[in-house]
Amino acid sequence: SQSQSTLLSIFSQEYQKQIKRTHAKHHTAEAIETYYQRYVNGVMKNAAAPVLLELANEVDFAPSLMARIVLERFLQEKEQAVPSKTLINSMLRDPSQIPDGVLANQVYQCTVNDCCYGPLVDCIKHAIGHEHEVLLQEMLLEKNLSFIAEDQLRAKGYDKTPDFILEVPVAVEGHIIHWIESKASFGDESSHQAYLQDQFWSYWNRFGPGLVIYWYGFIEELDCHRERGILLKDCFPTDIVTLRHSMA
Repeated sequence: SQSQSTLLSIFSQEYQKQIKRTHAKHHTAEAIETYYQRYVNGVMKNAAAPVLLELANEVDFAPSLMARIVLERFLQEKEQAVPSKTLINSMLRDPSQIPDGVLANQVYQCTVNDCCYGPLVDCIKHAIGHEHEVLLQEMLLEKNLSFIAEDQLRAKGYDKTPDFILEVPVAVEGHIIHWIESKASFGDESSHQAYLQDQFWSYWNRFGPGLVIYWYGFIEELDCHRERGILLKDCFPTDIVTLRHSMA
């Protein structure tokens, strides 16, 4: 009964949890050396084969993260120094910067075949997030609600800010709303707890009660802070009560 977008969001979250659980074992000195030697031996036999991608799939690790491990080890050997994160990120975004054509091709294969990590996935997630913020802004304008957007708040010097602050509060399902946050993802327990700690309670402290829209749905039991001032919805509320309505 769930949409493809919701299922993809849930899959992505579960996959990332699994990668975090196993991350340490792939980053031991022994594992890094084993992966690097297997890459070197693999491309010596056949430089055109997707050596890194197949290795990542075999050990059940994200292809982009495997590419990062091998690239870092390669640069370390070449430069005789630990490469900076900035350099590594730049080369992963644009593999043509890698000073070895075979490795550049291997890294590229990993990046385009990774569904949950890497620069391409980051761009897609950022675009989807922005798309839903624009959608929310259009809905607010349609309802003639006066608001201040996040970029305007940042310009005023605020650091942690929700996507939209309502200049005139509204009521949704009997709860007063001062701000709205857009999340283009599924609200599962771990991500929601992290958001509460890092973002939502900060917004609540500074701006009062608010609304979080998880566009791809959420676990219903998580909507348990309504009385304290954080409301969860999976779409733009249709039953908004404005000050003008209540006065009328």
